Amino acid sequence: MSTHPFDKAIALHHSDIRVGHFTGATSPDYWNMVGPFGGATVAIALQSVLRHPDLLGTPLALTVNFAAALEAGAFDVQATAVRTNRSTQHWTVQITQPGAGGVPNMTTTATVVTAARRETWGESDMPMPTEAPKPETVERFSIGPPGVAWLNRYEMRPFSGGIPTKWDNSLHHSESRLWLRDAQERPLDYCSLAAMSDMFYPRVWLRRAKHVPAGTVSITTYFHAGPAQLAEVGTGYLLGRAVGQQFFNGFFDQAAHLWSEKGVLLATSNQIVYYKE
Repeated sequence: MSTHPFDKAIALHHSDIRVGHFTGATSPDYWNMVGPFGGATVAIALQSVLRHPDLLGTPLALTVNFAAALEAGAFDVQATAVRTNRSTQHWTVQITQPGAGGVPNMTTTATVVTAARRETWGESDMPMPTEAPKPETVERFSIGPPGVAWLNRYEMRPFSGGIPTKWDNSLHHSESRLWLRDAQERPLDYCSLAAMSDMFYPRVWLRRAKHVPAGTVSITTYFHAGPAQLAEVGTGYLLGRAVGQQFFNGFFDQAAHLWSEKGVLLATSNQIVYYKE
């Protein structure tokens, strides 16, 4: 088994209860304010499908809904293939933890679509920003505050739209651009790509320069690359872009794009986020 912190955080053990039932435990290495880093939970949901013995193809779409924060400790995951077609396979995933009296407490639900891709024509209408500086020329983001361990697991080099240095309620744009990769070298795969699609801080902080409580309610990630394209990235950097789209009555959505250093669009995501006034 890999000793990388990410692999230990998403490690799942298939139980004997039923097919697709796994057990796991949260990792302090990916802890956030009140629970695990959302990207780690996203990766666990995807991992349960990738570890399933009936898997067809590779990830195409992943939607994760955060009903409640996982508490520190053990959890159960159930991945179920609800329909298999010739080219696509549709999954549901549920993550639970024991509640009062041992009754399972639902914390996370997800849907996953995997696909057997075939060679066809393809092109990208979302090119990587051409004005991006080389990763090594950009200063690395400093280590995060106490209690937010997951920030230490990534090397982030923002070159626009960094976290505000002054919380003065001024109005700004909501776009950030940065280079990112695992702080401890690890070849890119679908689980780490899924996690990285959720590592952009809430856009409302940048848009308003106001540090309001915020948390992701639901995130959907689309995968646009195959295993060969991910292998080509290896342990290299990804260029990430995130931008807010609509802020309304306590919720906003933000879109994100992830490219390889060679300009290949690997994944896009969109999430709806709660913010408290």
